[in-house]
Amino acid sequence: MTQPSFVVSAHHVGDDADWWRRAVVYQIYPRSFQDTDGDGYGDIPGITARLDHLDALGVDVVWLSPVYRSPQDDNGYDISDYEDIDPMFGSLADLDALIAGLHARGMRLVMDLVVNHTSDEHPWFAASRSAKDSPKRDWYIWRPARVVPGRQPGEPGTEPTNWGSFFSGPAWQWDEDTQEFYLHLFSTKQPDLNWENPQVRRAVYDMMGRWLDRGVDGFRMDVINLISKTYPLADGPRPDGALYGDGAALVANGPRVHEFLHEMNQAVFAPRSRHIITVGETPGVTTAEASRFTDPASAEVDMVFQFEHVGLTDGPGGKFDPQPLDRVALKRNLAGWQAALAPDVDATGRITRERGWNSNYWDNHDQPRAVSRFGDDDPAWRETSAKTIASILHLHRGTPYVYQGEELGQTNTVFHGIDSYRDLESINYFHERTGVGDDPAALLAGLAVNSRDNARTPVQWDATANAGFTAATPWIDVAPNYTEINAAAQVGVPGSVFEHYRALIALRHHDDAVALGTFRLLDADAADSWTLLREYVGADGEREQILLIASCTRAGLETGPGSALRGRLAAEGLDLGEWEDAERVLMASLPADAALGVPDLDGWDSVILRRRI
Repeated sequence: MTQPSFVVSAHHVGDDADWWRRAVVYQIYPRSFQDTDGDGYGDIPGITARLDHLDALGVDVVWLSPVYRSPQDDNGYDISDYEDIDPMFGSLADLDALIAGLHARGMRLVMDLVVNHTSDEHPWFAASRSAKDSPKRDWYIWRPARVVPGRQPGEPGTEPTNWGSFFSGPAWQWDEDTQEFYLHLFSTKQPDLNWENPQVRRAVYDMMGRWLDRGVDGFRMDVINLISKTYPLADGPRPDGALYGDGAALVANGPRVHEFLHEMNQAVFAPRSRHIITVGETPGVTTAEASRFTDPASAEVDMVFQFEHVGLTDGPGGKFDPQPLDRVALKRNLAGWQAALAPDVDATGRITRERGWNSNYWDNHDQPRAVSRFGDDDPAWRETSAKTIASILHLHRGTPYVYQGEELGQTNTVFHGIDSYRDLESINYFHERTGVGDDPAALLAGLAVNSRDNARTPVQWDATANAGFTAATPWIDVAPNYTEINAAAQVGVPGSVFEHYRALIALRHHDDAVALGTFRLLDADAADSWTLLREYVGADGEREQILLIASCTRAGLETGPGSALRGRLAAEGLDLGEWEDAERVLMASLPADAALGVPDLDGWDSVILRRRI
């Protein structure tokens, strides 16, 4: 079929070879974006109807969470047909119209690629489980029961390994008909594909190629570093109090993962004339592994999602046992990733070679809302802190990701018991832990902070019923503060969260230091502030510097002569006095203006300064 033509727009990055390094990605969780057919679920026509919002924001790439045919056991991440659209979201014609609408505005589309596992209703798995001698039996990971005296095959304790599923319960499911277990690292309805089988890999690559031929511009690859397991499969360590063994080290970053991703790159991406943007979700990845995944010389993926910074609040009981955020640890963690994927530079500071690339995000469909987690969602501080944490993220080197509603400062929601939840992970965890005697009230308190449902409440478009998301009953409750926090109250309003995001995105498009420059964290041990220096040395030797100073508490931050901050920065070789004539590019508390110099900052305020030397 003829691909919809891509039209270069002044609002977005163009089509040069490195366009993706200047790009900003916007994630859409389709069921919560916009409903047009009155069933309470968002759909693809709803996305198309809101493209002017994305165009005005200036984002360059739209990442679409799964819209494929699915039983919706895990909200579409259990795919039963990779090559069709689930009727709840629309049709292939609707997707074609979305691609055309994006391309006409100078934006691109990234599809979610979920190929570590399929749905158990996928025809591949139906064939695989039909008989042990099925030609597709080896497309999935089957194993006989472990021999345990006194237990029959298939009974608890006879699983091939002791691994727990990421969604609670064992990672193995017994199939009565063929008398073997199949592996499912997530839901029982999400059996893992066997990537050791070259037929599986070829089928996946062919499917990806057909989407690209249709006009899709890239893929976000769900848990892609789990496709290579360590064989033979063996038990994992079982921490004290845990119900199951931890198999993460045996299923993540396996011995063939780089081989598989390079093979994918060469089979699917390299033959095409345009750049295909690729991001791998890689839980448990190390900086060394990430450097190898994203080094252009490796020809694997452009960037990876890592989870270290969002795991810093995990307590002994995991994500649902949240602990207070250590901001110093957060700053140092992100700076460590910046250093690990930093470019090579010459003696003048000019970049000579890229060695990797970061994905920068605060939240997504699997994480709670950014302002509630990393900022301050008290109504008195929400707007300013939402803008400040946005500035912090967008001033890191790498590709920024904006999750739907983040550009409005949407917050975590209010839950009224376990019946308010829709997320499979949260519901399974609650029932598993109450089943072994844990306190339900304590469990609900942990879920309220970190449940994925916080991010899945509908986008708040206006102050009308259901926030303008649907005329029906929404599939999940709208956050109750939608009458105060919504797009209609912010788009075009100077100083709003939306307009701050718009300014940050435009800055990345046009400023070399922000998009490509080197990165330095200053004053790393200060918990009440965040100071970043970006620098770009042009071919003519001109040096552009961008400085971000952010207050990260309600107390504010003094920056003038004699201030503690000025003294600490001077000890690291940065004299704030040299920035008195610098351009004030953007402040969280004010719309962009033409002021100069380094201001004192009120609580949660921040300033971006620019100078050339």
